[in-house]
Amino acid sequence: MYRWWHRFIRRRTKPIPEDTAIIWKRRLSIAYGLIAWNAFGLLVYNIYQGKADWAHYYGLKSDEERTTPPGLAWANTLGIKNAKVYRISGVSKVGEYDIVDGKSVTINSNEEQLTQDS
Repeated sequence: MYRWWHRFIRRRTKPIPEDTAIIWKRRLSIAYGLIAWNAFGLLVYNIYQGKADWAHYYGLKSDEERTTPPGLAWANTLGIKNAKVYRISGVSKVGEYDIVDGKSVTINSNEEQLTQDS
């Protein structure tokens, strides 16, 4: 596709001087930098204002969906009924739980007792 696009542009435009191209490249890079910096500032501002989870803030996500663990949400999205989920932070394991029939089941290793989360 690159060659086709390159030929298409070359046929329909005339060459510009190299100095002009460098000036416009510099102008566009400055404009891009300003837009990116402003977008980053808007992101930080929204996180500070409590709008980090924008889907929940604007009502696109319910409270139940917000409290669902990510592993369970992805298992439901992918249609996986039974799975074992390991929670990892850095290089250490933080926790684990099973998904049985699409529901989260916590295993207490000390008592070997199953408790089902709603």
